[in-house]
Amino acid sequence: MALGVLLLGLSTVFLIVAPQLQQGLGKTVGTATFVAAAGSAMALGNSLIQFLSWWRKRGAPAPAPTSADIGKAKDILAGMVTQQWRDETILRSLCDPEPMPLPWRSTERRELVDHPEIIAKGTVAFPGLDVHIADMAHNFRALRCRRLVVLGGPGTGKTTLAVQLVLELLRTRQPEEPVPVLVSAARWDDRTCPQLQDWLAASLAMDYPALRAEGLGPDIPETLVARGEVLPVIDGLDELPAHARADMLAGLNRSMYDTDQLILTCRTAQFAESVREISDVLTATAVIEPQPMTPAAAADYLTACLPPVPHARWPRVLEALRAGTVPALSEVTSTSLGLWLVRATYIAPRANPTPLLELGRGSAAELHDHLCDQLIPALISARPPAEAHPFRPQHAWSAEQVGRWLTYLSQQLTRSVEDPRDMAWWHLARHTPCRPVRLWASVAIGVVVGLAFTLLTGMPLAGVWTGLLSALVVMIMIGSWFTESPGHADFQLRGRLTELLPVLRDGLIVGALGAIVGWLMASPLGGTKVGLEAARDIGLLSGVGFVVVLSLIRWVERPTTAATARSPRSTWQADRNLTVIRIVSGLVVGLMGGAIGLKAQLSPSLAIVGGLLLGLLFGLMLGRHHAWLAYTLTIPRLATRGRMPLRAMDFLDDAHRLGLLRTEGPYYQFRHIELQHHLARGRYETHGEEPRPPS
Repeated sequence: MALGVLLLGLSTVFLIVAPQLQQGLGKTVGTATFVAAAGSAMALGNSLIQFLSWWRKRGAPAPAPTSADIGKAKDILAGMVTQQWRDETILRSLCDPEPMPLPWRSTERRELVDHPEIIAKGTVAFPGLDVHIADMAHNFRALRCRRLVVLGGPGTGKTTLAVQLVLELLRTRQPEEPVPVLVSAARWDDRTCPQLQDWLAASLAMDYPALRAEGLGPDIPETLVARGEVLPVIDGLDELPAHARADMLAGLNRSMYDTDQLILTCRTAQFAESVREISDVLTATAVIEPQPMTPAAAADYLTACLPPVPHARWPRVLEALRAGTVPALSEVTSTSLGLWLVRATYIAPRANPTPLLELGRGSAAELHDHLCDQLIPALISARPPAEAHPFRPQHAWSAEQVGRWLTYLSQQLTRSVEDPRDMAWWHLARHTPCRPVRLWASVAIGVVVGLAFTLLTGMPLAGVWTGLLSALVVMIMIGSWFTESPGHADFQLRGRLTELLPVLRDGLIVGALGAIVGWLMASPLGGTKVGLEAARDIGLLSGVGFVVVLSLIRWVERPTTAATARSPRSTWQADRNLTVIRIVSGLVVGLMGGAIGLKAQLSPSLAIVGGLLLGLLFGLMLGRHHAWLAYTLTIPRLATRGRMPLRAMDFLDDAHRLGLLRTEGPYYQFRHIELQHHLARGRYETHGEEPRPPS
């Protein structure tokens, strides 16, 4: 509404001063007046239409989804979650050649667990033996409320077990059972979502946008959660600050019904601290912890991972591991993280394992740091680029580049108070002050517009003022881009054509409003004939412009209905597509403005080029989602400082394929928090900036 009033005032000023300017410039200003008047009518009409729509809908109850809608939504969700975590399982080699033999057992710390008779009818069967994941799922289903906490130290396989449980529960799910969904605890802000159900519904809507498809009925994510059709698998409670962990535990007890199910992972020390703080345990929840993997079991697993003809030093290493003569190696391989590091750094690249013998007799911390240091070069060596392979990097990066860029990201996450784990591509715009980026973008656009205006009109002074005005508008308008989330466009027409009728109706309303604006502005200057021509031109431009630019953008700006979970790459592409739609729509309206300029006897070059330039700016500025544009403006600044490559999304995708990162919905995360902390300590030189809010 404010933008419409501003444009209306600007067009009125142009109209008043136009007769006082020379003849050539007067035509240009008159055309600019028509365009500004049409823009003001579009903005005012858009606000009016939205107000009327809200007024009509505010008292109308939403139809409730049917049981068929619920069943269909659960099947869609189960398929998306399965696909998502099957791909992650392949990338992480969790079942290649077999799952790691890490045993789990019920905790012996009675202060961390509820009364046994509340947890299960009979004995809670987590004996701590080498239990298959199918047995773990069976034991979980035997619990009275089906609630489980997975504890353990760093790198003990808590997330791995959670992923395997999700896939097994999905594989054996009955129609009446809830759908397990893994979400990161670091994403829960209890200030905005005080109830578990609110946060879980918001996460479903963000990560699985197909649930917002028109055919499933309204508010499906909220309905699934409210009816207990979703089993939340909350990973990484320990990644929250101490007070937030305690608040989450208290919030879980406060918001769970007696039939609500839950799986939660956390480090043992942090969970115990939070239990003491709230003076309560999670109600009716079983708690399990890992047992250290024996050197013999670790050696057997490594043997299974070795090729048929391994390096000649491997038998000596495995013999020393079984005999217990390399205590540091035994300690490191007693956890799933350490076992994976050994496999990734020495088995996958077929490297000489002699350093494992030498460092294995020393400190476990030194051996762990050595493995982390060797991890990036080893993964790059073992997984060369292959364009046609879905689980290999697509581009060639050096180990030094990958290490430096990941170090920068890890340091930014470490400095982040709000979200120390999730990396989003649109958050890259927040990793550097945006004022210089906005300034350079505004100057570049102002120079282009000023030069174009000067060349087309032959009036340098007018070109300077036009360029300055354009730069000022851009500087003001793009300030919010750097905090906006990505948008999504739905290009499907089937089943949605009836929605175009209200769009056309609203376009007629806005066109009529534009005609009135044109009549009121032009009649005092030229009589009835000029007023009618202005009313017709401004009404046509504003009505069609509203339909093409505003209404169609709003029509397509919705979550995609693709039958896959939202990924970082898909959100990046979706926001880019939305930007293209806005630009094309703006250019269409610009051509209409150019046609009006031709009618006003302007030169063809001035009318067409000027109209296209104004339409381009109009298309860029409109909309609520400019995350891709902010990313595009920010990446060159980060690249010139060596903090990220120009092909940042390609790099993040390849880091995921290398196994250094994992994905959770639209976010990237380091595969292991220990790897993130190791990189943040900075083996690779980087000079990060404190994250600052856009200014």
